[in-house]
Amino acid sequence: MRFTICVLPGDGIGPEIVAQGLAVLHKIGEKFGHEFAITEALIGGAAIDAVNNPLPKETVDACKAVDAVLLGAVGGPKWDNIEKSIRPERGLLGIRKELGLFANLRPARLFPELKSACLLRPDIVEKGVDVMVVRELTGGLYFGEPKGEEMRNGEKTAFNTMIYAESEIRRIAKVGFETARKRKGKLCSVDKANVLDVMQLWREIVIDVAKEYPDVELSHMYVDNAAMQLVRDPSQFDVIVTENMFGDILSDEAAVITGSIGMLPSASLGAGNPGIFEPIHGSAPDIAGQDKANPLATILSVAMLLKYSFGLADEAAAIEAAVSNVLNQGVRTGDIMEQGKELVGCVKMGQLVLESL
Repeated sequence: MRFTICVLPGDGIGPEIVAQGLAVLHKIGEKFGHEFAITEALIGGAAIDAVNNPLPKETVDACKAVDAVLLGAVGGPKWDNIEKSIRPERGLLGIRKELGLFANLRPARLFPELKSACLLRPDIVEKGVDVMVVRELTGGLYFGEPKGEEMRNGEKTAFNTMIYAESEIRRIAKVGFETARKRKGKLCSVDKANVLDVMQLWREIVIDVAKEYPDVELSHMYVDNAAMQLVRDPSQFDVIVTENMFGDILSDEAAVITGSIGMLPSASLGAGNPGIFEPIHGSAPDIAGQDKANPLATILSVAMLLKYSFGLADEAAAIEAAVSNVLNQGVRTGDIMEQGKELVGCVKMGQLVLESL
């Protein structure tokens, strides 16, 4: 079969890790008889440097014309002091909006081979960490109107609006339930319904959607308690569904407790639009170009791309098994290095995954 993918390498280590992801993708093509047609476009700081725009129209058009999008990373201190309306991150927010990607799926899974890297107590680790955070991606505080900055009572005042329509809540809730249905059948909806009117509506709609999923066990948790419970006992969670800002924070927390942020992929999905698949870590400009980056999160993002955009579950499983096999060989990049293991660079790690495949 033939599939089309637009690649957005981005900034910092983005081009390095994407190169390894693409090598694995083409290896899967050879192994399973698929053809992957690749186009490339600019986003973030690289696009600012080239055309003074973090999201050129050409990039939007290129992404809309393909089956899926693979992204490296955006941003870096080089662009910290430019006009905020054209910061690199605006490109990322913009492409999500342009493609209608309202659901962000971020798995936080602890590979058994990396147990010693987990930041939690050994007795907690033994229970396992395998959480999927489903985050609403195009609403809430990040996009709500009105927003801005103005003078009030003689002083600068800035404001954002957390706002959700019923339809926005309903569609992300459905993604949460569908995701839980494919896993252990447990969904925890995280809100702040005890304080916020918008979250009271959130809970009301989630409860209503639950009627369509009698096979999924639904629970509710306030966001402050959820943040605590993720550290106290992450094994109690299967799938978490929550709004944009809460999801941003909780998914980062879920990721870092595994101790291996360089290992974790993500998917941003919409209703039939091409999804975006990317590692959750940043552009790491301090190690860019030094062959020190960990490509495994990008390689695992390729696995998510195959599974969620193309329905190629066996191919995705082959990549995940290859990554586990390589870790089992005792090789590590710097971010996940442990005593007694072999330190390798970005290219070598990618090569080892290819050999395992």
